[in-house]
Amino acid sequence: MALLTSLLRRRDIWKRIGVERLTEPLHLNAIALGVALAGSTRAKAAFDVLVRQQHAYGLLDAADAARRRGLRRVTVVELGVGGGAGLLNICDLARRVSPATGIEFDIVGFDTGAGLPPPTDHRDHPELYSAGSFPHDRDALERALPSNARIVYGDLRETIDPFVATLSPDAPLGFATLDVDYYTSSQYALRLFLGDARCYLPTVCVYVDDVHERTHTRFAGELLAIDEFNAEHDLRKLDVDRSLVYSRVFKHAEWLQHMYRLHVFDHPERSDVRAERAVEVAPNPYLS
Repeated sequence: MALLTSLLRRRDIWKRIGVERLTEPLHLNAIALGVALAGSTRAKAAFDVLVRQQHAYGLLDAADAARRRGLRRVTVVELGVGGGAGLLNICDLARRVSPATGIEFDIVGFDTGAGLPPPTDHRDHPELYSAGSFPHDRDALERALPSNARIVYGDLRETIDPFVATLSPDAPLGFATLDVDYYTSSQYALRLFLGDARCYLPTVCVYVDDVHERTHTRFAGELLAIDEFNAEHDLRKLDVDRSLVYSRVFKHAEWLQHMYRLHVFDHPERSDVRAERAVEVAPNPYLS
């Protein structure tokens, strides 16, 4: 309740409600109200009534994919913890999703702990971000984390590769959020996606935070880093989640434009051309 009260004090939240929800059909909003009061976790995620819908979607997507493959755990990573609200939200939602899916989560955040470093050049969006922004109280945040979550502190140039080496097929990466703001930081953050193919789900849901401001562009920031990542790696590609909008009840939500997928083309499920699969036959009612 305290979290909801805090959110409702923010002007941007009311603006988002007006633009995203009140432009949707009235009957859908009425159903959403009922779901918010008495719906299951999965129903609440479907009707976007959970705080930070992108996290709810990503966790459920990863859990469902893991369960179909007989797994029991998946790994979730937040690249850029900032004040820590996002990481704690992921932990809270994971507590709800686990009973609904039977999947447990290993949650890892990456951060300097001291806010942003100085921007290097125009590609780091100095018009938006400055050195020292988004610090957090390290001791207080670590005390608030549950036992299945931790934060790796330090420069991504030094921390990301050793972490990737610890990923396991038993708990593959299933969901990640990219929120490091800078182009330079994003270059290193995206190395998260370059480990052994078996240590990832065949597609990994990725939330890309910094794509919505007026000066965000493919020629700077996280979007430039993604373009360069795609150009440099033939078998790992980050692309927008093209099917997402067609599966959502509410289609005006801003978070939909932030959702990407890592395509692991060298994953055994996507690269074995000799695998035997069921032959599909397309029905033709004109010949029946």
